[in-house]
Amino acid sequence: MALLCGAAAAHAQNQATAGGRGPVFKQDLPNVTLDGWEVTVSIVDMPPGRVGMAHRHPGFVLAYVLEGAVRTKISDTPEKVYKQGEMFYEWPGSTHLVSTNDSKTEPAKLLAMIFAKKGSQQVMPA
Repeated sequence: MALLCGAAAAHAQNQATAGGRGPVFKQDLPNVTLDGWEVTVSIVDMPPGRVGMAHRHPGFVLAYVLEGAVRTKISDTPEKVYKQGEMFYEWPGSTHLVSTNDSKTEPAKLLAMIFAKKGSQQVMPA
């Protein structure tokens, strides 16, 4: 976690020094102790037209769109399309109701960071 945060901070500092655009995303995090927790970082490939099943995660999730556009709906929030370079957040206990590649012809790709207690099942059906 410290390594991930350190790399992100270094990238942000380099962006600021080089005239970067500022933060990509800012989100309050849940008030949890991270003792006994881990972060699992995965790349999620979404072929054209992919429609994912509703699911949950045991902790909280930060997702960054590496490529394409992803349509998502988390619990009672409005459905939204996130494009390359944008991020979204899934809070503990939320349900990811919609997880779809917004294009029928172009692939999409997410970088998903799941923060949860060690040994937790990473993805569960809703």
